Amino acid sequence: MKFEKPLIPGRLIQRYKRFLADIELDDGTIITAHCANPGSMLGLKDPGTRVWLSKSDNPKRKLAYSWELSELDDAMIGINTSHPNRIVEEAIRAGHVAELTGYETLRREVKYGKNSRIDILLQDEGKPDCYVEVKNVHLLREQALAEFPDSVTKRGAKHLGELADMVEQGHRAVMLYLVQRTDANRFALASDIDPAYAEAFQEATGAGVEAIVYQCDISHQEINLTHSIPFAKEVQATN
Repeated sequence: MKFEKPLIPGRLIQRYKRFLADIELDDGTIITAHCANPGSMLGLKDPGTRVWLSKSDNPKRKLAYSWELSELDDAMIGINTSHPNRIVEEAIRAGHVAELTGYETLRREVKYGKNSRIDILLQDEGKPDCYVEVKNVHLLREQALAEFPDSVTKRGAKHLGELADMVEQGHRAVMLYLVQRTDANRFALASDIDPAYAEAFQEATGAGVEAIVYQCDISHQEINLTHSIPFAKEVQATN
């Protein structure tokens, strides 16, 4: 996924009301940017953090700037949760997700389950439909270990249950965690942050839902899915 224009650097002043961030650009201008991320952004919202922004020319947009990346030490982190579906779609079409090759059609945002939409639906004659849910991962609390979620996500647990329902109906279901951090090489669930999500994950994978994790290469020009990384820890039961 290529950015349409060169990104603009700045320093974070504050993130507030979840979807707003005040940022000082390198020329000293202070702007308010849209923050397309509903999570807590733990570890990514400290004042002074180096950030990278896109700017839209659409006059109808209330906020022209969007917060795209954070830069911590030598690591690049993608924080815009509106991008992962596109990144994964491009990777599947290019044959870069080994587990999801061999399907004739790919559709996005297809209605299914209980008033939900699946991120990606793969179909091919003679095969069960494949339902793919994509989650953006940018939490890192332990060296090289990416974690999900960074806050309680009842919606995420609901999605796991609906994926399990698809398996029960004879379809294939895949939970794909997209790690948008260049300093991670392992993945685990943050069961201490959301025990209910970890429990839902256990139930879903026990019912046949597949779980895969892929890393990204991130630069100021583009973000691309590159390679799979392993689960670092077994999910512990939460009773």
